[in-house]
Amino acid sequence: MREPILILNAGSSSVKFSVFDTGADRSLTAMFHGAVDSIMQSPRMTATDAGGSALLDRPLTMPGHDHAIAGIHAWLATRIEGEAGLAGVGHRIVHGGARYVQPVTIDERVLADLDALVPLAPLHQPHNLAAVRAVRAVAPDVPQIACFDTAFHAALPPAARTYALPRDLTSKGIRRYGFHGLSYEYIVSALPRIAPDCVGKRLVVAHLGNGASLCAVNNGRSVATTMGFTPLDGLMMGTRAGALDPGIVLYLLQHDGMNVAAVADLLYEQSGLLGVSGVSSDMRTLLASDAPAAREAIDLFVYRAGQELAAMAAALQGFDALIFTGGIGEHAAEIRARVCRDARWLGVTLDDRANARHGPHISRPDSPISAWVIPTDENLMIAHHTRRLLDRR
Repeated sequence: MREPILILNAGSSSVKFSVFDTGADRSLTAMFHGAVDSIMQSPRMTATDAGGSALLDRPLTMPGHDHAIAGIHAWLATRIEGEAGLAGVGHRIVHGGARYVQPVTIDERVLADLDALVPLAPLHQPHNLAAVRAVRAVAPDVPQIACFDTAFHAALPPAARTYALPRDLTSKGIRRYGFHGLSYEYIVSALPRIAPDCVGKRLVVAHLGNGASLCAVNNGRSVATTMGFTPLDGLMMGTRAGALDPGIVLYLLQHDGMNVAAVADLLYEQSGLLGVSGVSSDMRTLLASDAPAAREAIDLFVYRAGQELAAMAAALQGFDALIFTGGIGEHAAEIRARVCRDARWLGVTLDDRANARHGPHISRPDSPISAWVIPTDENLMIAHHTRRLLDRR
């Protein structure tokens, strides 16, 4: 009997999904992958089988998360033997706050708690929760599981999670939470298969994409990370500024005539690679561009990555391996090469040929610090958590 699990990763403009079947030994096998893109303008749904062969490519008639989820649900009903066959739905939820440090079944209390965290992740949390409500509308009896991007960092050491603010603010939950945790957790889980010599070692994992962060991992646990109270901190990103002097925000509010909404839009939507280049937030476009500002944006991205890499190395008091993942980390050989060359002083010696073919092992055999490319699979990580929680019900 099939026990398929639907995994949803909902953003502001798209809903990505995967379906995994459960074997008799409780192992998971991918069945379908897909997405509904441009969900607020001209939604279009695509799907492939596990091997990448196209199964569906058609527009949806109505915009919005509810219609996107309804479209996914209706299509799955034609591919799976009846609605009763859907064992559960797992969601990527960006922020779990201090309370939710493990996957949890979503009920009214949980949903209310997660709603209260929307101000901490305004680009992500509302859309994550919109997907939860949309599933309830079309499949109210199917259990839903929340898996949190913050959970992997829940045990950060006090010095790594605390800001130099008055204690009454810290007691209210103003602290470093960190994000991309499901990606980092997957990378750690994949090491025995791909890079067994890295298991239990001191690692810096670079999740580089439209959202970008680094994580210092010691013996499988997060001990430092570049994102903080919100996903704005740390590395320069596609449209986010990353770390900057907070006095800039005060200046914009006090002297440049900007209000809070305008500053939020600037920092979340208009900065980063897009803001510096004036060309695009997409690293592929910038790498192909001859515009001087595009090259300046790439230079700044690499420079900031080098700074934060050194900070992660300091948190670990030295490290054994550097692992690239995420869209840029997995596919942009030039960016990896530049980051590794700038890190030669730390002991990273790049193998150019291995890097050009995207690894997985991209450092020279005699490199004191090994370097790797490991594709992440957040959906599979969510599926494992969802399966385990469903089996306990």
